[in-house]
Amino acid sequence: MTSITEHTTLSELAVIVSEALAAAGIPAVLGGGAAVTYYSDSRYMSTDLDFITTERNKVIAPVVARLGFRQRGKDFVHDDSKFFLEFPPGPISFGNRYVDVSETQIVETRFGELRIITPTQCVMDRLAWFVHGNDPQARAQAALVARLQPIDWGVVHDWAQEEGIDASVIEDARQAAGTDDSEV
Repeated sequence: MTSITEHTTLSELAVIVSEALAAAGIPAVLGGGAAVTYYSDSRYMSTDLDFITTERNKVIAPVVARLGFRQRGKDFVHDDSKFFLEFPPGPISFGNRYVDVSETQIVETRFGELRIITPTQCVMDRLAWFVHGNDPQARAQAALVARLQPIDWGVVHDWAQEEGIDASVIEDARQAAGTDDSEV
């Protein structure tokens, strides 16, 4: 098992935790700001790793304790890491659209395998936070991911329509990303 130190990057830590949870049979998917960090090559830096799961913290705690994490409130902290873990309750959703774990992806990194939302789902997640969570930085995060990753804008537009999100919000994010509708 890889040791967690003050030099462990967010991406490396995400893989360590993702693989430990998978080995314990706990379905968990990295989302939130940590997914933005991953997809933006750390141009945006989150300090927490949100692993969405339907499992309760009492089941998760012994698994991450073996990695050196201890529970502090709703978070899990590690003495040698500036990053902390959160386990938002599943199922995975972007606004009112629920996504099965099988609709996310496993990416092979230089550290190992990571279960993470897709770049398109990441854009939807950030735009949901922008609109429903009143989080202005989330729009910039969506644009950053879209600038650096292929996005299926048709899926994003369909999702926005289902959510009742004005098409101008999606168009603004798309333009901020510097992409056009032909790019997927």
